[in-house]
Amino acid sequence: MASIQIIVGSMLGGTEYVAEACEQTLNDLGHQTTLHFQPQLAQIPTEKQIWLICTSTHGAGDYPDNIKHFVDDLTHSDQDLSTSKFLVIGVGDSSYDTFCLAAKNIEKLIETKSCKKIISLLTLDMQQDIDPEDLAQQWILKHQDLLY
Repeated sequence: MASIQIIVGSMLGGTEYVAEACEQTLNDLGHQTTLHFQPQLAQIPTEKQIWLICTSTHGAGDYPDNIKHFVDDLTHSDQDLSTSKFLVIGVGDSSYDTFCLAAKNIEKLIETKSCKKIISLLTLDMQQDIDPEDLAQQWILKHQDLLY
Protein backbone atom coordinates (compact mmCIF):
# COMPACT_ATOMS: atom_id res chain seq x y z
CA MET A 1 0.00 0.00 0.00
CA ALA A 2 0.97 3.63 -0.46
CA SER A 3 2.21 6.28 1.95
CA ILE A 4 -0.09 9.26 1.55
CA GLN A 5 0.57 12.74 2.93
CA ILE A 6 -2.69 14.70 3.32
CA ILE A 7 -1.89 18.42 3.15
CA VAL A 8 -4.72 20.66 4.33
CA GLY A 9 -5.42 24.32 3.59
CA SER A 10 -8.45 25.55 5.53
CA MET A 11 -9.72 28.82 6.99
CA LEU A 12 -13.06 27.85 8.53
CA GLY A 13 -12.65 24.11 9.08
CA GLY A 14 -14.84 22.66 6.33
CA THR A 15 -11.85 21.48 4.34
CA GLU A 16 -10.47 19.77 7.44
CA TYR A 17 -13.61 17.60 7.55
CA VAL A 18 -13.11 16.67 3.90
CA ALA A 19 -9.47 15.76 4.59
CA GLU A 20 -10.40 13.65 7.62
CA ALA A 21 -13.04 11.79 5.58
CA CYS A 22 -10.40 11.10 2.92
CA GLU A 23 -8.01 9.88 5.60
CA GLN A 24 -10.64 7.43 6.87
CA THR A 25 -11.29 6.04 3.38
CA LEU A 26 -7.59 5.75 2.56
CA ASN A 27 -6.89 3.99 5.87
CA ASP A 28 -9.81 1.61 5.22
CA LEU A 29 -8.14 0.78 1.89
CA GLY A 30 -4.93 -0.11 3.74
CA HIS A 31 -2.86 2.98 2.97
CA GLN A 32 -0.63 4.74 5.50
CA THR A 33 -1.73 8.35 5.92
CA THR A 34 -0.47 11.42 7.73
CA LEU A 35 -2.58 14.58 8.09
CA HIS A 36 -0.81 17.96 7.95
CA PHE A 37 -3.05 20.74 9.31
CA GLN A 38 -0.09 23.15 9.61
CA PRO A 39 1.95 21.88 6.64
CA GLN A 40 5.65 22.66 6.45
CA LEU A 41 7.51 21.46 3.39
CA ALA A 42 10.60 20.43 5.36
CA GLN A 43 8.50 18.08 7.51
CA ILE A 44 6.58 16.32 4.74
CA PRO A 45 8.16 13.24 3.15
CA THR A 46 8.70 13.60 -0.59
CA GLU A 47 10.42 10.39 -1.70
CA LYS A 48 7.97 7.88 -3.24
CA GLN A 49 4.95 9.51 -1.65
CA ILE A 50 1.46 10.44 -2.71
CA TRP A 51 0.40 13.92 -1.73
CA LEU A 52 -3.32 14.60 -1.37
CA ILE A 53 -3.84 18.34 -1.14
CA CYS A 54 -7.22 19.44 0.21
CA THR A 55 -7.57 23.21 0.13
CA SER A 56 -10.18 25.89 0.15
CA THR A 57 -9.80 29.30 -1.46
CA HIS A 58 -9.86 32.43 0.66
CA GLY A 59 -10.58 36.01 -0.31
CA ALA A 60 -9.85 36.85 -3.93
CA GLY A 61 -8.38 33.47 -4.87
CA ASP A 62 -5.83 33.33 -2.06
CA TYR A 63 -4.50 30.34 -0.16
CA PRO A 64 -5.76 29.80 3.39
CA ASP A 65 -3.41 31.21 6.04
CA ASN A 66 -2.32 27.79 7.34
CA ILE A 67 -0.96 26.64 3.95
CA LYS A 68 0.65 29.89 2.72
CA HIS A 69 4.07 29.12 4.20
CA PHE A 70 4.03 25.63 2.63
CA VAL A 71 3.15 27.10 -0.80
CA ASP A 72 5.86 29.77 -0.50
CA ASP A 73 8.47 27.16 0.44
CA LEU A 74 7.39 24.89 -2.41
CA THR A 75 7.43 27.78 -4.88
CA HIS A 76 11.02 28.66 -4.00
CA SER A 77 12.22 25.08 -3.64
CA ASP A 78 14.35 23.34 -6.24
CA GLN A 79 13.29 20.00 -4.81
CA ASP A 80 12.65 17.29 -7.40
CA LEU A 81 9.36 15.52 -6.71
CA SER A 82 9.57 13.19 -9.71
CA THR A 83 9.39 10.04 -7.54
CA SER A 84 6.09 11.18 -6.05
CA LYS A 85 2.50 11.55 -7.19
CA PHE A 86 -0.31 13.89 -6.21
CA LEU A 87 -4.00 14.67 -6.38
CA VAL A 88 -5.92 17.77 -5.32
CA ILE A 89 -9.35 18.44 -3.86
CA GLY A 90 -10.59 22.03 -3.99
CA VAL A 91 -13.36 23.22 -1.69
CA GLY A 92 -15.15 26.43 -2.56
CA ASP A 93 -18.30 28.33 -3.35
CA SER A 94 -19.27 28.54 -7.02
CA SER A 95 -20.94 31.92 -6.55
CA TYR A 96 -17.42 33.42 -6.54
CA ASP A 97 -15.49 33.85 -9.78
CA THR A 98 -12.39 32.60 -7.93
CA PHE A 99 -14.07 29.23 -7.28
CA CYS A 100 -11.37 26.75 -6.15
CA LEU A 101 -8.61 29.00 -7.53
CA ALA A 102 -6.16 28.07 -4.76
CA ALA A 103 -6.61 24.38 -5.61
CA LYS A 104 -6.12 25.05 -9.31
CA ASN A 105 -2.98 27.07 -8.58
CA ILE A 106 -1.40 24.53 -6.25
CA GLU A 107 -2.08 21.80 -8.80
CA LYS A 108 -0.11 23.79 -11.40
CA LEU A 109 2.66 24.54 -8.91
CA ILE A 110 3.18 20.91 -7.94
CA GLU A 111 3.29 19.87 -11.59
CA THR A 112 6.20 22.30 -12.11
CA LYS A 113 8.15 20.25 -9.54
CA SER A 114 7.93 17.14 -11.77
CA CYS A 115 5.40 15.48 -9.49
CA LYS A 116 3.00 13.20 -11.39
CA LYS A 117 -0.70 14.03 -11.24
CA ILE A 118 -2.75 10.88 -10.58
CA ILE A 119 -6.25 12.28 -11.07
CA SER A 120 -7.57 15.62 -12.32
CA LEU A 121 -8.69 18.13 -9.71
CA LEU A 122 -11.91 17.44 -7.80
CA THR A 123 -13.85 20.60 -6.97
CA LEU A 124 -16.46 20.56 -4.23
CA ASP A 125 -19.05 23.34 -4.13
CA MET A 126 -20.10 24.16 -0.57
CA GLN A 127 -23.10 26.04 -1.97
CA GLN A 128 -24.52 23.03 -3.84
CA ASP A 129 -22.89 19.82 -2.57
CA ILE A 130 -24.89 18.58 0.40
CA ASP A 131 -22.23 16.17 1.68
CA PRO A 132 -18.77 17.14 0.39
CA GLU A 133 -17.07 14.61 2.69
CA ASP A 134 -19.04 11.75 1.12
CA LEU A 135 -18.33 13.04 -2.40
CA ALA A 136 -14.59 13.12 -1.66
CA GLN A 137 -14.72 9.58 -0.28
CA GLN A 138 -16.62 8.34 -3.37
CA TRP A 139 -14.02 10.02 -5.60
CA ILE A 140 -11.20 8.22 -3.81
CA LEU A 141 -13.00 4.88 -4.02
CA LYS A 142 -13.68 5.42 -7.73
CA HIS A 143 -9.95 5.97 -8.37
CA GLN A 144 -8.49 3.66 -5.72
CA ASP A 145 -6.69 1.53 -8.32
CA LEU A 146 -4.51 4.57 -9.22
CA LEU A 147 -3.28 5.10 -5.64
CA TYR A 148 -0.17 2.92 -5.74
